[in-house]
Amino acid sequence: MCAPFILSIMKKNLFEILVGSWTLVELIEVPLEGGEITNPMGTKPKGIIIYNRDGYMSAQIMNTDFEHSDTKNNKPYLAYSGPFKTDDEKQIVSHTMYVSLFENWRDQTQNRKVLFKDGLLHLETEKPFMSNSHLVIHKLTWKRIGQPNKNH
Repeated sequence: MCAPFILSIMKKNLFEILVGSWTLVELIEVPLEGGEITNPMGTKPKGIIIYNRDGYMSAQIMNTDFEHSDTKNNKPYLAYSGPFKTDDEKQIVSHTMYVSLFENWRDQTQNRKVLFKDGLLHLETEKPFMSNSHLVIHKLTWKRIGQPNKNH
C-alpha cells in the first residue's frame, strides 16, 4: 500500500507538487572527482524556497555559522527570485533569476534535478561548476513547511 504522499505525487505533475513553501534541511557541495563533501553555507544553514502557482519562486539561504567561517569559501547569504518552469519528462525545475544577490546570476536560468524521497524534496545542480579549484555540484534537501517528517 502506498503512503498518501506518494499517491498524491503520482496524480500531479511536477509543477503542482513543487507549489508551496519548503524549509532547508541540508546543503552540501559534492566534488565530482572524489574528495571531501563540504558545507558551503555552513553546517546548519537556514533557508526557505517558495514556489507559487503563478510560476514564480523565491529562494533564501543563510549561513548561520558565518561569523565563525572562512569568508573566502563560505558565503553569508544567498537570495534570488524569478519565474520557474518544470519539465516532467526530465524531472527538472528551471529557476530564472529575475533578481539575485549575486549580480552575475541576474537574468540567468539554472536547472535543478528534482527527486522526491521519504517526503523530502531533493534539488541538485544540473551542471557542475568550479568551486575551490574542484568541479562540484550542490545537493539541497528541503522539507515542506507544515509537513511532519520522522527522519529530520
